[in-house]
Amino acid sequence: MSDKPAATPVPAATILLLRDGRAGLEVFMVKRHHQVDFVSGALVFPGGKVDASDREPGLAEFCDGAEQMEEARRALMVCATREAFEESGILLARDAASGAFVGAERLDTLSGYRKALDRHEIGMAEMLRKEGLRLALDQLALFAHWITPANMPKRFDTLFFVAPSPVGHIGSHDGRESVDSVWIGPQQAVADRKSWNVVFPTKLNLMKLAESQTVADAIAKARASAPLTVTPWVEQNAQGPILRIRDDAGYAQTWVKLKEAL
Repeated sequence: MSDKPAATPVPAATILLLRDGRAGLEVFMVKRHHQVDFVSGALVFPGGKVDASDREPGLAEFCDGAEQMEEARRALMVCATREAFEESGILLARDAASGAFVGAERLDTLSGYRKALDRHEIGMAEMLRKEGLRLALDQLALFAHWITPANMPKRFDTLFFVAPSPVGHIGSHDGRESVDSVWIGPQQAVADRKSWNVVFPTKLNLMKLAESQTVADAIAKARASAPLTVTPWVEQNAQGPILRIRDDAGYAQTWVKLKEAL
C-alpha cells in the first residue's frame, strides 16, 4: 500500500438531459474523444469540473431557483448547465423579459458562445447579461453523487443532475472533447455498453435512470430523496480484484471486476 496521500477531489458536475421519446425515456449522451485525459473514448453524460467563472458572485442575479442556494451548490449547477451547452448545444435558460424558455431559433443565434465559453473567452454571467437570459437552475434535480476512488491520481467530486431538455433543443456534440452524440434509452445504452464503452459509474446511473418511464417520473424520483455519496474502492473476492460501492446507495449492482470497470 502506498503512503502517498490521496489526491484531493476536484468539484465537478454532470447532467442527464432527458426527453420523452417515441419508445420511452431518452437521455442525451456524448462519446468522449480518444485523446482527452479522462474516460477517453467512453459514452458519457455531458459534464466537467467547476470553472472559476461558475463561481462569479454576480451570477446569482441571473439564475432562477438560486435565491436561497449556497454559493458552492450554485456553482455546481451553473457548471452543469454550462457544460451541457458547451458539449451538447442544449441550453437550460429563459428569456429574462418574457420568462419563456429559449426556443430553437433563438438557440441557433447563441451557438457561437459554445466555443467562446469552452475557450474561457467569456463567462456565463457575461453571456447571460449580454443576451438577456436567465439560467433555469430550478429545472435541475440532484440525481447522484460520486467521488473518484482514493487510489486514482486524478479525482473528481461529482454531482449528477437530471433535467428536462427544452422543446426544440436537438443536441449536437462539440467535435472537440466529444466526437459523437446520441439520444438513447437508458436500457439500450446498458445493453449496448460494450460497443459504446460505458464505464461502471455511467452504467449504474443508466440502470437507475431506467427505473423511470418518463421525464416527469425521473425528475419526481430525484426530488423525492437525496442520493447517498458513493466512493468506490478496490477489494479482492473469489473473482479476483473488484471495484465495490456501498450496498445502501440505491443501485442494483454493487461491484464489478476491476478489468471491466473502465
